[in-house]
Amino acid sequence: MASVARRLGVAPSTLRTWDRRYGLGPSRHTDGRHRRYGTSDIGRLEMMQRALLRGASTAEAARYALEQMPRVETEPAPLEPVLATRPSQAPDDGEVPSRLARRLSTAALAMDVGAVQRMLLDAINELGVLSAWSGVIDPVLTALGARWRGVHAGAEVEYLLAECVYGALVRATPVLAEPRNQRPVLLACVPDERDTMPVYALAAALAGRRIGAQLFGVPLPAEVLAVTVRRSAPAAVVLWAHRRTVADPRLFARVSRDRQRSRLFACGPGWDVAELPAKVELLPDLSAAADRVEHVLVGGSR
Repeated sequence: MASVARRLGVAPSTLRTWDRRYGLGPSRHTDGRHRRYGTSDIGRLEMMQRALLRGASTAEAARYALEQMPRVETEPAPLEPVLATRPSQAPDDGEVPSRLARRLSTAALAMDVGAVQRMLLDAINELGVLSAWSGVIDPVLTALGARWRGVHAGAEVEYLLAECVYGALVRATPVLAEPRNQRPVLLACVPDERDTMPVYALAAALAGRRIGAQLFGVPLPAEVLAVTVRRSAPAAVVLWAHRRTVADPRLFARVSRDRQRSRLFACGPGWDVAELPAKVELLPDLSAAADRVEHVLVGGSR
């Protein structure tokens, strides 16, 4: 039960209540007295939660889930909590990303803004936002940052590339007239986080899947972030942290007050899963974040 609760971002007591009141509990019996959640059980709960995130009452959401996925006497084998997956947008080998990365690095070192912009456009168009980020953009930014760390001469190359990347990611983010999610995903960096570009890449990837997001690339103070979440009433909150020194798990308690229905996600290498509250799900990278947020909010690709 604990693993299913973490997958759904709710307390185990909530699952017990849904089982007792609405009949949305586990259906498979083990050899002992315990029951196990099966594939259909979890799918039913996820469907209920998507209805909750759209504003339905708990009773309405439970009724909707049972109507869409009626219970049967024999459920399939239990499903271990895993992230929803999508086919990779990247080629089978690293030849194309490596070639694009070399061209991007060469253009940046030459301080050729036009060439850098063209290389970024080519990478995003050829690979998609997430694969371009992980296979081309982030490696080049990391390499250039390490090359001139602690010195002034040459750092202008990194700054030039960073500005071009911001622009390319914003241009790759379509404005959605009719997003698939009724309530937005709030994407934000934790206070004092300096590595903010990943949230721009995530926003672009979600927009490409017609998932609407409210993006705050500039790190907000904790009290401002809490007010923003309260006023925006998002379906999900994703907080990005690259460094452990700024990844404060207490932020989630501040943004989840007033019994607001929002899924909470921690994304980035700065978070320690052992320190996160039980209702917060860790998303290890941007690809997993895009897949999981899409799955939780709308149930899959379309």
